[in-house]
Amino acid sequence: MACRNPGIELDLGWVQSTRVNQPATFRRAQYLSATRTVKKKWQASWLLRAVTCIDLTTLSGDDTPANVQRLCYKAYHPVRDDLLKAVNMHDKGITTGAVCVYPARVKEAVKYLKQAGANIPVASVATGFPSGQYPLSTRLQEVRDAVLQGASEIDIVISRTQALSGDWQGVYDEVKAFREACGEAHMKTILATGELGSLTNVYKASLVAMMAGSDFIKTSTGKEGVNAILPVGVVMCRAIRDYHQRTGYKVGFKPAGGIRSAKDACTWLALMKEELGDEWTHNSMFRIGASGLLTDIERQLYHHVYGRYAAAHQLPMS
Repeated sequence: MACRNPGIELDLGWVQSTRVNQPATFRRAQYLSATRTVKKKWQASWLLRAVTCIDLTTLSGDDTPANVQRLCYKAYHPVRDDLLKAVNMHDKGITTGAVCVYPARVKEAVKYLKQAGANIPVASVATGFPSGQYPLSTRLQEVRDAVLQGASEIDIVISRTQALSGDWQGVYDEVKAFREACGEAHMKTILATGELGSLTNVYKASLVAMMAGSDFIKTSTGKEGVNAILPVGVVMCRAIRDYHQRTGYKVGFKPAGGIRSAKDACTWLALMKEELGDEWTHNSMFRIGASGLLTDIERQLYHHVYGRYAAAHQLPMS
């Protein structure tokens, strides 16, 4: 990942003065979705870049060591060898950006990736994911335990209760405490944007999370009714840009939840390129939280190489 964001003192004047033009935001998102596309060899290149930005995720109640082992293998071998050879990328070390699991599965993920000789970080959700409705002491201990088990990235969730109540000082204090508990592990702060009520609240929550020292800001847990949508992405990216212009600190971005198609992945990459610049199209500054996306990307790469779509049994499941 890129250099850490040390955060700044909470600037409530900046936070409270912000307003988001919702019609303009939706127009920008619609324009991006309708007009930005890549084809042929350029599409293959963009899709392989998207693969390297995926946090390959399993966050199910029935996760087992076998599921985690399979996920780790897929993270290390995300695309069939024959497809990589056909596009001359077989020797480039293509892997996913990380493997993301619950805290109880972190130790297993670290073990299986080490056995495979894969230098892929393990990310863990924490702080009472997905609701965040647990005592602060419990949430802090969950972060420390995940780091102790070997997680090098922690995905924390903010208190939507505080955000919806306008208690930005409370949000700031908690996120700052989580950042301290993370130690050397990078922290991605999940805003759960589908539960924040307005795009203005999304912008304010983004600012507060960055001020508190978040290394990434993330759209969703994937468990809300509305997860990663482009209008929210536009707002969060512009908050990242404003924060960088004012402080000089760069913060990464991670959309998560509902991103299932290769076309969606390319659209999010286009958003990064146009709103933030080329640096945010690399996995040091951009991640996609997904479990099923990789299958469709591999399917599109198969079509690029062979001119037809693969049957389901021809592609190892992610």
